[in-house]
Amino acid sequence: MASRPEQPQLRRRFGLLPATALNMTNMLGAGPFITIPLLMSALGGPQALLGWIVALVIVICDGMVWSELGAAMPGSGGSFHYLREAFGRARFGRLMAFLFVWQFLLSGPLEIASGYIGFAAYAGYLWKGLTRPESIALIVGVGLVNIALLYRHIHSIATITISLWTGTLVTVLAVIVTGAVHFNPRIAFDFPPNAFNFSLGFFLGLGAAARIGIYDYLGYYDVCYIGDEVRDPGRVIPRSILISTAAVAAIYIGINLSIIGVVPWREFVPASAHPESSFIVSVFMQRIYGEGVATIFTLLILWTAFGSVFALLLGYSRIPFAAAKSGYFFRPFARLHPTKDFPYVSLLVLGAISIIAGFFSLGTVIDALIVTRILVQFMGQVVGLILLRRHAPDMPRPFRMWLYPLPALVALLGWIFLFATTQLQVILFGLGVLAIGCLAFLVWSWRTNRWPFGPVEAMVT
Repeated sequence: MASRPEQPQLRRRFGLLPATALNMTNMLGAGPFITIPLLMSALGGPQALLGWIVALVIVICDGMVWSELGAAMPGSGGSFHYLREAFGRARFGRLMAFLFVWQFLLSGPLEIASGYIGFAAYAGYLWKGLTRPESIALIVGVGLVNIALLYRHIHSIATITISLWTGTLVTVLAVIVTGAVHFNPRIAFDFPPNAFNFSLGFFLGLGAAARIGIYDYLGYYDVCYIGDEVRDPGRVIPRSILISTAAVAAIYIGINLSIIGVVPWREFVPASAHPESSFIVSVFMQRIYGEGVATIFTLLILWTAFGSVFALLLGYSRIPFAAAKSGYFFRPFARLHPTKDFPYVSLLVLGAISIIAGFFSLGTVIDALIVTRILVQFMGQVVGLILLRRHAPDMPRPFRMWLYPLPALVALLGWIFLFATTQLQVILFGLGVLAIGCLAFLVWSWRTNRWPFGPVEAMVT
């Protein structure tokens, strides 16, 4: 097979500071501010924080999976690149890469949409009586602004990322300091009767709480999606993942305890019965300082939510680009802007889908994106790392997982637990998406006369 014409290359401009800022801005988006009521509702009290701890253990172990893969194979597209190489790009790696892009077209925009939903929820504190049509109009407007800001050089984007990150840190630190000063342990640890009754219902609730925790942590790997644009990736990628995970874990402890140590959890649980739970931090600040200060902090949370969707769309727009560049997706997605050197087709398409996905409820969005992502991406990468250790022992690995294979096995068991404790209809939805993806892969392979129906081809990078 003749080699393809030389592809345009992205420039490596992201150092450790903007890479860490990118991850943390993504992780510290609207998540912890909009999901605390959902988290408490999962187990009916502060014992739901156990789910957040389970999520943290999974994320730390899985972060080492991303660190080793990202340092060894620093290319745009992240998981697409890793799965293709780990499972063999000519056969099963081709299937796994296809399935990843397939599920990503749903899970990626859903994750971005959750930030838009959170933005609109907190806007409801400022915009009294915000109706559903007005909320949707706001989501569309924020989505369009996000696309416009990303439609530029990566160098200026790095500056914007650090600016958004700074605003995010100011917001969360202000919440933590306020909560620490006014913290009441009797309010925070007001456990209901039989809070730790380890029944089947408890573990199902624990799984639901852990999925919400995972959602809050999503983004610890975002730098991997722009691997072609990272300076010294063998050092920067693993360090940015580990630093951002540790920093955000400490911040999340402070945020969670700050809120439930001031606002009794019984006032916003269950979340479905308390509309004010949609902007719980605004309620928290109003209770302490009054409406004027609460309004200022609501604006800061809106800044934080926007920073998150900005970081998400930046990283995720590189995935279809990498797939198309390698011959695994529609060719127009491989196009770079002729003067600004960024994948503009991918950015515009994913940005549009994300806006549409913002029309659904937050609970639906979280469950759908986690379940569709677990099977191929998260579990697939753990297996892929083990396969690479076995079949490519001489591959250069600037970062090697600590205590291998223990973290990989812990992460794998964690993902299995989260999937198994999901509601049956959501599990069936995830399996259905995967089954349709497999069918689409077979049809595509048959029409293009490729494996498993045609000769095996040596795919170019």
